[in-house]
Amino acid sequence: MASAKLNAVDKIEILTLQDNYIEMTAMDNSAVISRAVPLKEGEIRASIVAEHGFSALIKTMSKGKAHTLLFDFGFSEEGAAQNAKTLGVNMSEVEAAALSHGHSDHTGGLFKLAALIGKKNIPFVVHPSAFKSPRYIKYSEDLKINFPKLTHEMVESAGFSVVESDRPYYLLDDTILFLGEIPRRTDFEKGFPVAHWQKDGKELWDAIEDDTSIVMNLKDKGLVIVSGCAHAGIINTVTHAIDVTGINKIHVVMGGFHLSGPLFEGIIDRTTEELKKMNPDYVIPMHCTGRKAIMAMEKQMPDKFILNMAGTKLTFV
Repeated sequence: MASAKLNAVDKIEILTLQDNYIEMTAMDNSAVISRAVPLKEGEIRASIVAEHGFSALIKTMSKGKAHTLLFDFGFSEEGAAQNAKTLGVNMSEVEAAALSHGHSDHTGGLFKLAALIGKKNIPFVVHPSAFKSPRYIKYSEDLKINFPKLTHEMVESAGFSVVESDRPYYLLDDTILFLGEIPRRTDFEKGFPVAHWQKDGKELWDAIEDDTSIVMNLKDKGLVIVSGCAHAGIINTVTHAIDVTGINKIHVVMGGFHLSGPLFEGIIDRTTEELKKMNPDYVIPMHCTGRKAIMAMEKQMPDKFILNMAGTKLTFV
């Protein structure tokens, strides 16, 4: 099913601008892990903000040429942008942006991050269903919690050029793949049962078909897959990445796996077992994966597990 060649790269850096966790005293730096430090002008007064959101700066390097993608924008208006400034990130290097899906914990910092990038009309790749509205979480007829609206006009007014794709879309010299809509194949990854939206005034279950991931090919190591929330299921996501690229070796699976809370805790063990079968070199559950699932994966895959944090840079070579 491989639709195009995902060019191999020599190095991948993934800097997390926003994640749910921070531990400024971790002191577990390695060749792969570089943690944020709380120093500013020689004093302990720099803070990294953790929120229930996701944003990552992804840089690929190949034959001396670098490319930089911004993947998602975090939750609050200021959080990811504040972290970028605290970390001294040169956001003007961003050449393209991509959105994992249209939920507000991935879109909230759109304008502030766009302002830091400071460019106009760079591509913003997104599944067309990210603009569905209204979208909400329905716990009962009397309890419905709305997601803020995301529109084309908002994205364009932030300075981006919208590129809609429900299919795999290759970016930045074919070094980064926007995976597009992910087929739902497993018998246990059934989506978010309380997610709904309205079309022409009629309430429908929201399959969150806009959910997608970013994929890269690290030379001689395999695929590096970064999900936002994996509402399609992280196993479905990895399987589709293999099918689209034709590459079977998995180096890294990281991102939100959406296994938090009573609606999803029942599939933690099955998900972990399937990940173990896929045998990635690194498993890095983040954001909406949830504490129980993260602990289960650390326990069952201790040699592969990395605990991610806001402000952490991961380097894969």
